[in-house]
Parts: sequence; structure tokens; C-alpha cells
Amino acid sequence: MYPTHDVDAQLLLATLIAAKRRPAELVELVAAAEFLGCPIKSASLWTAALKRAVSHALIIADGGGFTLTPAAQSVVAGFPKKADSEERVFLVRERLARYEPAAPCAELTLAEEQFEDALRTHASHARQGGANLLMPKPKPEESAPPRRGGRRPYTGGSRR
Repeated sequence: MYPTHDVDAQLLLATLIAAKRRPAELVELVAAAEFLGCPIKSASLWTAALKRAVSHALIIADGGGFTLTPAAQSVVAGFPKKADSEERVFLVRERLARYEPAAPCAELTLAEEQFEDALRTHASHARQGGANLLMPKPKPEESAPPRRGGRRPYTGGSRR
């Protein structure tokens, strides 16, 4: 796949996170990109990257969602566990530079406005506070009193 951009690698990593159990919608891709620390600043760049990934058989458009192909899963697999997002983007970009698609796939018909709508929807969810589209977090129970006390440290007194 030539040329490769950081946006292509960020899109593959965001799709990997968002589409674990089912195809991810555009709003979920936006949330996953923000979770990775790669916020989407330009809808046109991400739309072009998504079209490139579909045409190079890295992402499959399944109904209203997107999933990674087995070839793309091999591109984004096997990173060091302690690698940060910048390092992962760099490694994915290196692997994408060596990737050769088997055959060109059908083009994706995605308007930039659809991506902008997803950005607005995600921004409205973020303004509501505490809403994470990827992982709902349970609230701790407030009925339990806080723990006090505990073991006393060894005083070091001698017996005589």
C-alpha cells in the first residue's frame, strides 16, 4: 500500500479496538480514535483513509459498520505490550508500507458529511459527561462506609 499515512495506521488501530465483537459504526471509530490518543481533526483525511483501506482490502464495510480483514488483523497484531500509541502507529505504518493487496476491492461510497455527523454525535456524547461509547463504567456503591484504621505498625519496643 503506497503511500502510507499516519491516519491509515490510526484508522486500523481504532477499528481494531472498536470492532472486537461486532462491526463498528463511524461513531464508535471516532470514540476509539480518541481513546487511542489520536483525535480526529479532519473528517476529509479520515474519510479518504477509510476509502483507501476498503479499496486495499484491509477493512470490510459490513452493513452500517466496519471490521478488519484477516490481512489487516495480521498487520496490527503482535506489538509489544508496553508500546504507547505513537509507537504502535509507527509499527503499523511500517507494516502497511510492506503490504501488497491481493486484488483491488470495490470502492466505498462514504460522504464526508457522514463522518462529520459521527464527529458531532461523539462530541455531544462527550459533553454529557462520563459517557464512554467503548466501555460503560459502573459507578461505585456509596452505601459502604470508608475503611478506617488497619494494622498498627510495629513499634519496635523492647521487652525487659
